[in-house]
Amino acid sequence: MKARIGMIAVLWILLSAFGALAQTNYPEKPVRIIVGFTPGSATDITARIFAQKFNDAWNVPVTVENIPGSGGSVAAERLARAAPDGYTLMWGANGALTINPSLHGRLGYDPVSDFAPISLALTMPSIIAVNNDVPAHTLADLLALARAQPGKLSYATPGVGTPQHVAGELLKMLAGVDIVHVPYRGAVLTDVIGGRVTATLQNAGALLPIVRDGKLRGLAVTSLQRSPNIEGLPTVAESGFPGFEATSWFALLAPTGTPTAVIEKVHREVVNVVADADMRARFAQLGLDPVGTAPGELGAVIKTDIAKWAGVITSAGIKPGE
Repeated sequence: MKARIGMIAVLWILLSAFGALAQTNYPEKPVRIIVGFTPGSATDITARIFAQKFNDAWNVPVTVENIPGSGGSVAAERLARAAPDGYTLMWGANGALTINPSLHGRLGYDPVSDFAPISLALTMPSIIAVNNDVPAHTLADLLALARAQPGKLSYATPGVGTPQHVAGELLKMLAGVDIVHVPYRGAVLTDVIGGRVTATLQNAGALLPIVRDGKLRGLAVTSLQRSPNIEGLPTVAESGFPGFEATSWFALLAPTGTPTAVIEKVHREVVNVVADADMRARFAQLGLDPVGTAPGELGAVIKTDIAKWAGVITSAGIKPGE
């Protein structure tokens, strides 16, 4: 009996050593990064940048698979059901991870317990901008107009429950103003430029070129600190709302149970990408701020943001079908 127990112990040690060696040699086959949005979206574009850099570093195919639907929730559910071996990862945006849990009654995943955070890689502020005929040159001007004309002004976003929408509702609550939300799936900027909508709250990647060309007037950015990629625009926080922060962010995650050695290796590669000078210049052109947090930091951000946006969604009465 003792001999049998000894053999089992030796076998367990050998299997553990083999498993550790396999993790060290990761990846040994193609890696798939799933994205919850269509090709050409900001999430897709940034995912493909990292996939190519991983491919170059690891010398194995790293591909992006687009699984759009429900603001990224379909892809998140797919990741939650994937094998925790590091060969299926998700390039996730904050909507699916921190907004959708409160916006939708039931999801096929838990953003805290079903995923192993790897790194929050990039952030992107939104810009608040107005039609050039609107007599507002600062955020304070716009809010003063809104107070003088309750329910008469409007603001456009990419849709209900987007980071821009919940950011707009948070600002409305803090400022005590009534501005009508107009959700769009396309032609957002066209209608604001044409004066059919007063203002817009849109991510910097899409809106910055329009503001730079003078087609719309930028008033403020939603990041806590001024973005080095957006010249001259103050933050909402310094425009009378201390602590205001509402950015879009992009992060890499794996299924819960993925070996720590794999998580650490992928994290190191994310850090290498965001630290590269050429990559940082490329991100700046896209209106992105590189971050590269540790896994634990990303996990903390997810928990904090879930609570933050749950309060806004409840207080503003936001419904997914509105």
